[in-house]
Amino acid sequence: MMETRKAQTERFKQETMVATPNVRRYRHASWVSLFLLVAIIVPSLYTFAQQPRVIQITADKDNTFKVAGQKVPVITVKANEVIKFRVTGHKGTEMDPQHPGCIHTFTVKELKDQGWDVCLKEGMNEFVLVAPGKPGEFKIECMAKCGKGHDDMGMKLTVTE
Repeated sequence: MMETRKAQTERFKQETMVATPNVRRYRHASWVSLFLLVAIIVPSLYTFAQQPRVIQITADKDNTFKVAGQKVPVITVKANEVIKFRVTGHKGTEMDPQHPGCIHTFTVKELKDQGWDVCLKEGMNEFVLVAPGKPGEFKIECMAKCGKGHDDMGMKLTVTE
């Protein structure tokens, strides 16, 4: 039997009225999902995309850490800052059998579990570390017995907000 034009229009309206709430829910869910995905990914990308600041240090043969332009070496960083260290290592007068292959170490005892315990070799040593999340002062020290003056081989790390 042939449907009249009016009957076809009424049937179409009823079918679209039933489908519309589902489409609206689907569209709403899609936008919420997209927003959550962006909210999670963007901060992570920002952290990974930022170029780390480069800090150059010398771990010298006289068993001292030196930072160019500073009489007393201090490194100041922001909390959670990504830092690329370039440490030039010069062999001291002794080698520590407890740290084979290390002429010095670059260690913060409280932060060892966060990677702040690096074996330094002769020559250029490059490594990236993330500053602690909370402000404070920390002591960077050499843990490899490297000769006379070893016990005083340290410098300060200051973390600001």
